[in-house]
Amino acid sequence: MVRKIICGPGFSAVTEDGVLVEYIPDDLTDQCGDILLGRTDRVMPGMSCVFVDIGRKKSGFLPMDENSESFTGGKIHSGDRILLQIKKEETGSKGAFLTRDITLPGSLVILMPMNRYIGVSNRISDEGTREKLRKTGLEIADGRFGLVMRNSAEGAEISTIRQEAEMLYEVWQEIMKKASQGGKPGRVLLSGNTAERLREDYAKDGVDEILTVTEADNQIMRQLRLASERTIRLHGGGNIVVDRCEAMTVIDINTASFTGGESKDRTILETNLEACEVIAQQVRLRNLSGIILIDFIDMNEERDRSLVTERLKECFARDRIKTVIHGWTSLGLIEMTRKRTRAALCDNLLETCSACGGTGYVRRER
Repeated sequence: MVRKIICGPGFSAVTEDGVLVEYIPDDLTDQCGDILLGRTDRVMPGMSCVFVDIGRKKSGFLPMDENSESFTGGKIHSGDRILLQIKKEETGSKGAFLTRDITLPGSLVILMPMNRYIGVSNRISDEGTREKLRKTGLEIADGRFGLVMRNSAEGAEISTIRQEAEMLYEVWQEIMKKASQGGKPGRVLLSGNTAERLREDYAKDGVDEILTVTEADNQIMRQLRLASERTIRLHGGGNIVVDRCEAMTVIDINTASFTGGESKDRTILETNLEACEVIAQQVRLRNLSGIILIDFIDMNEERDRSLVTERLKECFARDRIKTVIHGWTSLGLIEMTRKRTRAALCDNLLETCSACGGTGYVRRER
């Protein structure tokens, strides 16, 4: 597989064997991952949260307690000036989701300056390798910060891992220096570069080429238009239908005109297997998140269901965003979840129809 990162005017993109799998428009309002200054506005003990002024119309939402026993930050009081990182951008009526447990990602490690946890990526399954990397992390951190050893750290030289961790720690010290100089709430102390984040996230699997272009070529634009379509045709003649709802996304698979199998069961299996690849590509490209339900064509054999599950996991293994395949529901649907990091692609490319208000239907003339 050949993976390329493409940096163009107003966008960053990723292709795999020429297939567009990510397209990220430049958006000045998208600060996911940025580290900034905030001022606590309202402390809400009953909701176990704090609303924080981050220089926007909507206050940010900060949990009162971070989801980590090894977090080193103290209690929050009203009016405090604090360092924050945006975990999820604001959407609808909800403000940005914030954290004080800041992370600085590198290609080999993730440094956590406000934590003392030493962990290893779940993608590394060998227990011996995991224990070796954990000991390396403890030695490098030496009680100064927390570290998560990324998948790409497996097989890397200890000196190389140490060098990156120390570099990230210097970045943190520079952030602290800037923070001490004060400023208005919302002042950005570190802004992540999209192309650099893509390079770091794909470091383990490899990036064959990083291209800078003056405009998107016709192939990218054609695939981008497809990302806003409700129905996507499969090469074998079947199709998938993607419907976004308020709380989830539902994907339906149909055989349509596909008749290529030796039998009905074989036709259904081949269509479902082909759909797995396209579903993973479209979910990544459209940046769908939250609960995703997939209605594969009904299969009679448990063996066929297992084959589809494994194929789906293989296809999503290339996704840099955390995705969990939960398995089959009692109604025969695949249930999965995908972490939300930024707005879905269609939110950047499309706007709500003034005629139907977003339902996709208009009233029939009588």
